[in-house]
Amino acid sequence: MTDKVFDNNQVSIAGEVVSEFTFSHDVFGEGFYVLEVMVSRLSNSYDLIPVMVSERLIDVKQDFRGKFTEVIGQFRSYNRHEENKNKLVLSVFAREIRIVDELSDNVKPNHIFLDGFVCKPPVYRKTPLGREIADVLLAVNRPYGKSDYIPCICWGRNARYAESFAVGGHVQIWGRIQSREYQKKLSDTDFEKRIAYEVSVSKLEYLEEY
Repeated sequence: MTDKVFDNNQVSIAGEVVSEFTFSHDVFGEGFYVLEVMVSRLSNSYDLIPVMVSERLIDVKQDFRGKFTEVIGQFRSYNRHEENKNKLVLSVFAREIRIVDELSDNVKPNHIFLDGFVCKPPVYRKTPLGREIADVLLAVNRPYGKSDYIPCICWGRNARYAESFAVGGHVQIWGRIQSREYQKKLSDTDFEKRIAYEVSVSKLEYLEEY
């Protein structure tokens, strides 16, 4: 049962370490820390992806900035309470992490597979330039009755396909994790730069109900 649950959320990323470890939380005495990893895109830009790492996997007191890392894990979410509301926080939860001097050619630099259920109606829209987009929020089961809520973004033909998905529908998604900067309006004059994370979908399948 446990392995099957781990199979439904698989992530592999590889990139340059661009931060030190910062403490996040601890669970039964086990400390968890966040590391920022810069993952290159084919378009010469990059995604900045947070990785949640247990202190039992790696020496979190070391500074690995400038080195490279290869991470295998899962894309997880949790709700953080701020400004009188809950904010969905996403990060790659590392199950394996390696620090290397250079990345190997046979590692997928940014790949994710999710098997989950649509938990709100997909939102289909077109950009001013006519590009079709659909936003899908996927609930992916985790052990002990928990779930991760993963925002996914579909394009073009996939967006038209996803628009018809029913809430509760069983969906499998393949793609990559992307980061996106945006301005959060705090008041009429103040804005704050923030980063949102989502899955950019390259392939998806709508399955029969269980």
